[in-house]
Amino acid sequence: MATQYYTATSVDGFIADADNSLDWLFQFDEGDESPYPDFIAEVGALVMGATTYRWIHAHHLDAGADRPQPWPYRQPCWVFSHRPLPAVPDAELHFVSGDIAAAHAEIAEAAGGKNIWLVGGGDLVGQFHDHGLLDEIILGVAPVTLGSGAPVLPRAIVDPPLELIGVDSVAGTFAYLRYRVGGRPAT
Repeated sequence: MATQYYTATSVDGFIADADNSLDWLFQFDEGDESPYPDFIAEVGALVMGATTYRWIHAHHLDAGADRPQPWPYRQPCWVFSHRPLPAVPDAELHFVSGDIAAAHAEIAEAAGGKNIWLVGGGDLVGQFHDHGLLDEIILGVAPVTLGSGAPVLPRAIVDPPLELIGVDSVAGTFAYLRYRVGGRPAT
């Protein structure tokens, strides 16, 4: 089991633009070459912050959403927030705040030996790193620059540095970089 941060990023290191939008990302379709189906098959639980959850809710779940779809995950999901958020019918959601380490133990148990996916955002992922609970970072680098926005990971990770353990490309669009977080075991 590994705790993994899997996300798309612009070449200049942003996961959302200055308006907190992912519209820049939806121009790409990896089709059958996408590594996502294999990745999600190994995930037993998800974690996301309130901003990510609110974005999914507003753009996919709300009446009148611009890209309507049902809740996209079958795995249990922990949402870290200091404010009440709307629930999603038929989704196994756990709204939590506070101690990441205590929540991680509960999340790991629920994952049942499978991986934990830190969906985002970057600051929440940084908190997992700060507690020594981040094992891997998997970046799908899109061929765009955004100039500003939400950074991939607003933390300095210098000593020990990340260890590159995999590089791949998909259909000439995304470069996938897989890093092991220094001092963490390989998966």
